[in-house]
Amino acid sequence: MLVALPSAIAFGVLVYSAIDPGLAGEGALVGMIGAAALGITAPLVGRTPALITAPCAPAAAILSGLAITLVQGGIDMARIPGLLALTALLSSGLQIIYGLIKGGRLIKYIPYPVVSGYLSGVGLIIAIGQLPKLLGLPEDQGLMQGILEVTDWQWPGIVVGVVTIIVMVLAPRITKIIPAAILALAAGIISYFILGIFNPVMMTLSGNDLIIGPIQSSASFTDTVSGRFSSVLQISMEDLKMVIYSAMALSVLLSIDTLKTCVVLDALTKNRHNSNRELFGQGIANLASFVSGGMAGAGTMGPTLVNVTSGGRKPASGIAEGIMVILAILVLSPLIVWVPIAALAGILLVVAFNMFEWSAFGLLKHKETRFDFAVIAAVVIVAETMGLIQASATGIGLAILLFIRDQIRGSVLRRKFTLCEISSKTHRLESEREILKSNGEDAAVIDLQGNLFFGTTDQLFTELDEDLKTRKWLLFDLRRVQSLDYTAAHLFTLMEERLDERGGDLLFCGLPSTLHSRQDLYKYMKRVGLISDSGIGIRIFETRDSAIEWMENQILEEHGWLNTSIDPALNLADIELLRQLDNETIDSLNNCINEMTVKPGEKIFSQGDEGDEIFLLRRGVVRILLPLRGGKYHHLATFSRGDYFGEMAFLDKGTRSADAIAKTECELYVLSRKEFNQ
Repeated sequence: MLVALPSAIAFGVLVYSAIDPGLAGEGALVGMIGAAALGITAPLVGRTPALITAPCAPAAAILSGLAITLVQGGIDMARIPGLLALTALLSSGLQIIYGLIKGGRLIKYIPYPVVSGYLSGVGLIIAIGQLPKLLGLPEDQGLMQGILEVTDWQWPGIVVGVVTIIVMVLAPRITKIIPAAILALAAGIISYFILGIFNPVMMTLSGNDLIIGPIQSSASFTDTVSGRFSSVLQISMEDLKMVIYSAMALSVLLSIDTLKTCVVLDALTKNRHNSNRELFGQGIANLASFVSGGMAGAGTMGPTLVNVTSGGRKPASGIAEGIMVILAILVLSPLIVWVPIAALAGILLVVAFNMFEWSAFGLLKHKETRFDFAVIAAVVIVAETMGLIQASATGIGLAILLFIRDQIRGSVLRRKFTLCEISSKTHRLESEREILKSNGEDAAVIDLQGNLFFGTTDQLFTELDEDLKTRKWLLFDLRRVQSLDYTAAHLFTLMEERLDERGGDLLFCGLPSTLHSRQDLYKYMKRVGLISDSGIGIRIFETRDSAIEWMENQILEEHGWLNTSIDPALNLADIELLRQLDNETIDSLNNCINEMTVKPGEKIFSQGDEGDEIFLLRRGVVRILLPLRGGKYHHLATFSRGDYFGEMAFLDKGTRSADAIAKTECELYVLSRKEFNQ
């Protein structure tokens, strides 16, 4: 509470002073009420242990910036507090929606350079807004002009502010028992009263612009609450247009600030927060703050860290903090009128200094990190020159660029092989192997990875341009692909058309049915017209091996090879293993060989069977499969017409190590070792 309350007062004064310096007292009350409402409600709903929710710097920056814009736009000052409250109301509603639609994960994925630039911009805005208050400049005087006009400076306020800053900076190095904000505020108040001994004017409340001053009766709790409800009843479309973008920016920034604090908190407490529930809780807490007449806020780092280091480990500690704020309001309100504006300005200047990402300048040292620095700088510059709303839009655009940059740094093309370097599990005869070796460059297998979208497809097309000119068949293995968009689908269509012009084909294998992104590639490809049930166009294969086997068959057919599954059965002398034998030996073998016919799907032998036969394939295709748990199989090899299998049992008479299953109708010669020996 001792950390949250002074900051809440400072932020409230910052926002309402932007409307009119005379509203500083009302701003202090709004900040205090916000600290109480947020502190009690957020732990009850969000349930993140030890998290402290209170008014924060991002909320102060956005709301004060909006207040300045509304004042400059000629809006009646009496309406501006209601518009600020409307902004907070819309922001709380958006946070509730973020939680309900499980947007916590998305918000956490905003690139850090964007967040860093935004927070640095907020810090710079706060610093620029507080320097005039530190110097005691007139409200209508610009900062640059005020800095040059030394005669306009109010030295008592400057002394108080400097003392506050020094204590705020040095206090953490001396003690961590008492929060730095409390020591700094106490030092500022003490220095103010010491100066007041020598300057009696400082000891008066009336017309004293160096202190917060009396909290006006119109800013009482009851009046503030009733004013909030009446402002909701008077909402118009014009009001919504004026504040909607600020509300969106506020909701996102408060959510980021909260989730960032939660991540740090998880590391300290060894817990795991529920980001979606916490966002919902933050939205409810900000709604409660609106209803009670308080200021919007978020889970804040400073009070949370103090809570944890003091032993707070449960949501009850956050509730206790909120209750203590109420007690402090009831007891300390008469003293708050004497809080020096310069002291609050000093605290906010240190907060702003700490918010600024000074380490970002180190990114300039390395070529690969300069773009990250450019992102931070761009968001900061837009925030200062155009506003936080425009900076948020810039940040979103740059976040997209950062994603594209990270994707195109590494190619989506993982590996590429021709059929000279890789082959299917189908055992080929020597004559077939020679054909494939001579013409394997006609086909290639390409492993893809990552996200296939508009940012990576052009690079992929460039890398494969030469292959599209020289090869007839391209197989894309999509097992490691995470997502695919319409641009990538269009690219594959162009590739298929170019290959088709040369009499070739484009093939896919390894399509994952369910990805982490929840995208089903097969269904998506059908919806965008990339593949069809008719079989026309891109060919889809269940396995990589079956696709490679198909491409091998295409090359072999182009060079006079006949389909082994429908060709006439071979005689014994035509089996490749026996071609070098003379007629006498062939005749001898014929006397001890049996013939066997197997239908598709039937087993020739099973794993564990006893046997000493070798099988010579006269016609058909046989697959060798290794049984796995759950009724699954691992494909070891495929044998076709003219080949042989089962040779290990023929040599050692051991048990079969796998299953042999006919893929097509097969005719076989069966030669047992026993009959061969005889």
